Amino acid sequence: MLKFFKDYQYEVIYILVVIAIVLTLRILTTFIQKRTVKRSADKYNYKTDGTSYTVRKILNILWTLLGAIAIVLLFVSGEIHQILMDNAKYIVYCTIVAIATVIFASTTNRWFKWKVSKKNKTHDDPTSLKFLRYIAIGAIYTIGGLLILLVLPGFRGVAQTVLGGAGVIAVIAGIASQEALGNIVSGLFIVSFKPFKIGDTIKLEGGMAGKVKDITLRHTIIQNFENRMIVIPNSVINKEKLINYDSIDQRVCERLEISISYDSDIDLAKKILKEECENHPLVIDKRTAKEVKAEVPKVKVVVIDLADSAVILRAYAWAANSSNGYTVRFDALESIKKRFDREGIVIPFPHQTIYIKKPFDKEDDAL
Repeated sequence: MLKFFKDYQYEVIYILVVIAIVLTLRILTTFIQKRTVKRSADKYNYKTDGTSYTVRKILNILWTLLGAIAIVLLFVSGEIHQILMDNAKYIVYCTIVAIATVIFASTTNRWFKWKVSKKNKTHDDPTSLKFLRYIAIGAIYTIGGLLILLVLPGFRGVAQTVLGGAGVIAVIAGIASQEALGNIVSGLFIVSFKPFKIGDTIKLEGGMAGKVKDITLRHTIIQNFENRMIVIPNSVINKEKLINYDSIDQRVCERLEISISYDSDIDLAKKILKEECENHPLVIDKRTAKEVKAEVPKVKVVVIDLADSAVILRAYAWAANSSNGYTVRFDALESIKKRFDREGIVIPFPHQTIYIKKPFDKEDDAL
């Protein structure tokens, strides 16, 4: 053992020094990252988005790879030595590009979030900014990946072709029929023509309904009334027939249909419907000045059908938005039912009359 150490003492010391340097650099990198995050949080109330942690991981991997190459260089020479040196340069270059890409993407993301928060404070539509954020971040990572491919001999030609103008057209033409590009194009149509925007409450033809939470490059996210997230590809929702409850005019007309029996007083029932709806605080007056002067009722009540076992009445009550409309419907149905009970208005319900035929007695048949 002593003879081995005496023969290779410089090599052993070299390896130990390299390992010590690598460990020191890793510890120092981790220390600086944690201290920076802590000082930013204390001084600027900055909440980290994981960028510094990612940079720390990349640097720690760099120190480890460079240390391994430095140790391997002890045992090789000639062409392999030169290849390892070239690889070390590639690794350093790729690390610089990766760190720059992560930092640039993070900065861009935070800038877009800041702009979106300003839009929200002024009650402006942030849909376009949110969608552009995904495009910008995707473009930054794509360019970063291509810059890394440029230094790899096996991929250099591909990267140069893609970065070239003709290559970009060729790539787009090659994936034009793919679902991914279809979703991106559909997302651009949604953002441009605005059939709905983030924050709108929509209902799809299939019955799914909820509030639009986000529009990404691939899909639209809807939060339904059960607080569940519905993820729909942009290419699908772009073809859907839908109702936007938050269009330019957000007022909604709630149509309350009530059935009464033929024996009940129709005029009294109509009066009850009209009064209970008009007395609700969320019902708005949509009448024009001319209609008010002409004594057009605030809530119109009509007979819409004479069914088999009921007279069907309908009241038209207006609310400021769909949320208020639901409240008006639920409250009015309850108050109308209670008022009907007090006033003697009967709401018919399905019922059956069963007649049981008594079987003939055998003695009666004998007689």
